Amino acid sequence: MEKEPMTNSGYIKITAELEFLKKQERPHTVINLEEARQLGDLKENAEYHAAKEKLALIDIQIAKIGSVISKAIIIDPSTLSHTRVSFGSTVQLLDIKSDEEFTYSIVGGVESNVSNGLISFNSPLAKEILGKEEGDDLIANLPNGKKHYEILNVYYKDLEL
Repeated sequence: MEKEPMTNSGYIKITAELEFLKKQERPHTVINLEEARQLGDLKENAEYHAAKEKLALIDIQIAKIGSVISKAIIIDPSTLSHTRVSFGSTVQLLDIKSDEEFTYSIVGGVESNVSNGLISFNSPLAKEILGKEEGDDLIANLPNGKKHYEILNVYYKDLEL
């Protein structure tokens, strides 16, 4: 079974989401479905079909999150060395061609949020920089083409997820 590394705060966040879906969202939707069913002809009952579809989507979400949780391995990045890029590292990169600097922290897939600088350890960029250290140059093969980076800094910082 494939494992899913994540931080403790990522685990807390995803288990809370599962709890919300199971204890609030799903029961509420089941009530809406039952109320819509009592409105009569199911073929032309938009409320019934909408509630039925929403319930199916909630059940899919519950199954997906449950699967991720069953594969979860909690990693405390503060206990790891960050002399080389590893899970939980924050990395400052310089795009050699554009002279732009980027800062990303490497987290679990469920925690990733590129707009907040959080990239999955499984993302193409993370795969290219894992194991590298400050001062390394690399040509990263990314979905939008090759990029030439220099690693300016590798460190650990607590993340707000």
